[in-house]
Amino acid sequence: MILRITFLGTSGTTPTVERNPSAILLNFRGERILFDCGEGTQRQMMRAKTGFRNLNNIFITHFHTDHFIGLFGLIETMSLNERKDKLTIYTPRGGKKLIDVFNEMGYFRLDFEIEVIELKNGDSVNGEGYRIECAEVKHNIPCLAYAFVEKNRPGKFNRDRAISLGIPPGPLFKKLQMGEPVIIDGKKILPEEVVGPERKGRKVVYSGDTRPCDAVVDLSRDADLLIHESAFGEDLRERAIETFHSTSLEAGEIARKANVKRLVLTHISPRYDRGDVLISDAKKVFPDVIVAEDLMTLDIKYRD
Repeated sequence: MILRITFLGTSGTTPTVERNPSAILLNFRGERILFDCGEGTQRQMMRAKTGFRNLNNIFITHFHTDHFIGLFGLIETMSLNERKDKLTIYTPRGGKKLIDVFNEMGYFRLDFEIEVIELKNGDSVNGEGYRIECAEVKHNIPCLAYAFVEKNRPGKFNRDRAISLGIPPGPLFKKLQMGEPVIIDGKKILPEEVVGPERKGRKVVYSGDTRPCDAVVDLSRDADLLIHESAFGEDLRERAIETFHSTSLEAGEIARKANVKRLVLTHISPRYDRGDVLISDAKKVFPDVIVAEDLMTLDIKYRD
């Protein structure tokens, strides 16, 4: 089952020639979920050829403009494309008031419903085959990190064992795989006789803007991918502390503590042209790390 991450915007604070402000699109089995929506996100979606269909849920980490101001252009484009489906926007506290202001200004003239749901630390949102968990992180305004957690998959089916028990290939295999017992020649065959233990689904975490904190470690535990902000290199740690951001080395420490499989650095300051310094710092404490680039895609594979 496809689980693809497209980095639509990877810059910190302001756009650059190479980087748009923050936006990450997750594609799970054709459903698209957007995390943050910086300026120009709709154009980045066009460039990446992701389309706007099946995008019904947007998760905003916080209300600094580089993380949400692209919402309004995206919504307007959806309207011009004659969208009819409901759009749900999940935010930290304050989101409803923000959308209300734009409504009162007469900005929105839509043929589809927008619902804003404010989340708090520990809340989760259930989807088809997954859930989105959130945790409040350490920034200078309310900010949430998000974890996409795929539901566990059935265990591996032992075909040879099933046939040896007299079960013919076909619909009965499927029933056992779905956890239902079957009857063969008057004998009940239980799923656990031919199906192994459940296998963990995939997990992707996006930190938002934050100082290093236990909340991100806990949320990221054993994740397949951690996308962590890295506004600064270690040479500017004092600046990172002042602005409530993280250095790349600190992001690496979070990845190591959380035992994640892979780390991607994003929210890159314009002062770092290629990100070599950031990778070098992070690799001092965590081996599998890359710097995100605009329009880069990653397919998240199953571990087993």
